[in-house]
Amino acid sequence: MAKSEPNRQAQGGLTKPMKLSPELQEVVGPGPMPRTEVTKALWAYIKENKLQDENDGRTIIADEKLKKIFDGQEKVNMFEMTKLVSKHLTAEEKEEKEN
Repeated sequence: MAKSEPNRQAQGGLTKPMKLSPELQEVVGPGPMPRTEVTKALWAYIKENKLQDENDGRTIIADEKLKKIFDGQEKVNMFEMTKLVSKHLTAEEKEEKEN
């Protein structure tokens, strides 16, 4: 019978804390932060500042802060947004153990 490890949490993929660029931190707050939290914070910022196109909710109208993340583009669809935001995320380096 295999032992389960209920207290063990996966630290990969979407739940792994990532370093955020200074431009992204201006919008979502300080990192490190998992991708899921970045996405949640980004959508909160977009909705709070009413940056969704009224006719097409999938389109985001960038303000000055978002333009820094969106490579200067004024309008981005939500699928492009994911790709553009990933350029502002880097994996956290693991701490090296001293021998």
